[in-house]
Amino acid sequence: MDMKIRFLGGAEKVGSLGMLLEDKGTSLLFDYGMTPSSPPSYPLPAPQVDGLFLSHAHVDHSGMVPWLCSRRNVDVHTLPPTMDVTTLLAEDSNKICDLEGYPKQYDQRDILAMQDKYRPLSFGQVRMIGGLDVITHPAGHIPGAAMFQIKGEKKALFTGDINSSTTGLAEGVKPTGCDILFLESTYSGRDHEPRQKTEHAFISKVEEVVDRGGTAVLPAFAVGRTQELMLLLMDKGFETWVDGMGRTITDIFLGHGKYIRNARKLKKAKATMKAVRNTRSRGIALRDAEVIITTSGMLDGGPVLFYLDTLMEDTKNAIILTGYQVEGTNGRMLMEQGLLKVKDANRKPKCEISFFDLSAHSGHSELAEFARACRPDKVVLMHGDNRESLAQELSDMEVLLPETDRTYSL
Repeated sequence: MDMKIRFLGGAEKVGSLGMLLEDKGTSLLFDYGMTPSSPPSYPLPAPQVDGLFLSHAHVDHSGMVPWLCSRRNVDVHTLPPTMDVTTLLAEDSNKICDLEGYPKQYDQRDILAMQDKYRPLSFGQVRMIGGLDVITHPAGHIPGAAMFQIKGEKKALFTGDINSSTTGLAEGVKPTGCDILFLESTYSGRDHEPRQKTEHAFISKVEEVVDRGGTAVLPAFAVGRTQELMLLLMDKGFETWVDGMGRTITDIFLGHGKYIRNARKLKKAKATMKAVRNTRSRGIALRDAEVIITTSGMLDGGPVLFYLDTLMEDTKNAIILTGYQVEGTNGRMLMEQGLLKVKDANRKPKCEISFFDLSAHSGHSELAEFARACRPDKVVLMHGDNRESLAQELSDMEVLLPETDRTYSL
């Protein structure tokens, strides 16, 4: 019997990823996310499955897991930091829906159901579900991010999101042999500059802003990017304040220190920076900070808009973006149109706007190199807006570009 797959979302775009896999009489779901656009978008409703394997906590992979666990009574298999962060992000997603007036997809009871259905994994562990063995491997993306190797009639590998470059938080991903490779393609068609070169240029820009008397505002994803920026800036002598959910995520990561490349260094970074804990300290940060690391990374809500409401009017200041800006977000509008929505009005910032690619994803060439090193018979490209570019790069291999809600026999 052939292995069958069907994407519930995230096949031909970044976001709302969910992949159904059926083999040897067993049905599994890999990731079940949502897209944090305005309004949010969601995958197709999932059918009953024998288990969910969650690669990591970013909402485009995890955002609909509470719905699944409560509506379908499904166990969720993932690593400890992923479950803790997923729980926090699910609660935050509901708060955002309330603030923005969007209908919630689940409630606190569903989140509790997800926690009850949590089945912890560790790297290298084999989990038997029905007729399939699933082995967990490090993905290098953020602490606790996993790839899943599925052993059935054939050997398959679901990557989730991967990063080939070693960062302050995680070692780079290692290829894993398989017959069928389900490969993320977020950066298909785009290569990154060498990591060290980008990090040096980023630090130089922050120094430039501070030296001219300005404040560098660093909108940052709470999960991964906030901690990376803390590690990069910890020894630079700036008065750095950290605001938003990234502070809580840092504590969660430190509570699972074995999943961090250097937990001691992250703990030191935290100790060298000032924490925004309330409205009063936020005002002090606005007045005194040289660098502010704050959510949200795509400028859709969060403390960052409090700071920018004032700081964007001064040419000495700078907004320094370091992460991918999803289509339909405030950050994408800033990059493409030079406009920022603050307090329901589109405004043109007077401050400097810079972008540095500190992505936690493998670039185009790294994805191609990873694919070849896994030596698959077939590559299925998913989770990308420009998959055709990587497919062309891999034209010497059998490549499938699946469409959402279409079943494929492999």
